[in-house]
Amino acid sequence: MGKIKIKRIYEQSSADDGYRVLVDRLWPRGVSKKDANLDEWNKEIAPSTELRKWFDHKEERFDEFACRYREELNEKEDSLNKLIEISDNEILSILYAARNAEINQAIVLKEVLEKRG
Repeated sequence: MGKIKIKRIYEQSSADDGYRVLVDRLWPRGVSKKDANLDEWNKEIAPSTELRKWFDHKEERFDEFACRYREELNEKEDSLNKLIEISDNEILSILYAARNAEINQAIVLKEVLEKRG
């Protein structure tokens, strides 16, 4: 498996980002689609609307959020396999919009991809 990076969508894109995939259900505020420089916006692999609203980026809920999100990801086999295949061939940058770099879905997704890959 190749390298998987996590990056906030608000950070400047760079040549070493490789394949850039946004994993948020909602488009990030203040970012134009042109400036995002995405290869893919994968809403399907993002946490469900219900889970996202419940989590509300509250640190005390992150462990439970991560468990629930992993369960949701178990049903996204095709999307996971696609991202694993991409990361086998080039750098994969998982992009997220949350303010907190320590508690967000990209961290959980990266962990799941690395375990499966």
